[in-house]
Amino acid sequence: MRPEDFLTLPSSHRAHLLSVIAFAGLLIHGGAYAAGAGAGTAIPPLPPNAPPAQTPAPGAPDWQQFATQKADRIVVFKSQRKLELLRRGEVIRTYHIALGRNPVGPKLERGDGKTPEGTYFIDRRNPASEYHLSMHISYPETADIKRAAALNVDPGANILIHGEPNILNHEGKANLLKDWTAGCIALHNTDMDEVWRLTDDGVTVEIHP
Repeated sequence: MRPEDFLTLPSSHRAHLLSVIAFAGLLIHGGAYAAGAGAGTAIPPLPPNAPPAQTPAPGAPDWQQFATQKADRIVVFKSQRKLELLRRGEVIRTYHIALGRNPVGPKLERGDGKTPEGTYFIDRRNPASEYHLSMHISYPETADIKRAAALNVDPGANILIHGEPNILNHEGKANLLKDWTAGCIALHNTDMDEVWRLTDDGVTVEIHP
């Protein structure tokens, strides 16, 4: 027998082999159709050299966690001309301030030019203030009223934390005296912007000598 005879099938065998191949093809096609019908649509095969599936990108960072948290206390040291913003006992901001024209000692009566001393809170604010922005301090409190009554004087009111006068230009603001208010606590406008943003109404205000 010649070697090529091993590679040549009789015609009857070739016909049988073709029938088997055709039947196997029908079975494969039917199985793929049945699998796709369960989902409503047959899943097409991936093309050759298809890129791997992409992992979803992580969500955008939560920028709130990087923002400065609001203060829960404002502390003023009159003799140091310093205002601090605190949160949970930690100082988060410090600013230089100006006070009333007669800053030593607590405020006793209207027109004395003094800045109060004691514990108060911010009870309202004014975005259209004549002094850039202003936040009203809850002076006079009960102790202030009693002290003024004992002295038979008006304790005064309208004590604010505020910015620079709107009526002054840049040169005028630069020439303000060290202590130029009528008893309020004044900051530069840029500092006042930040204090405004980092505090809410109701925050405690401690004013020390």
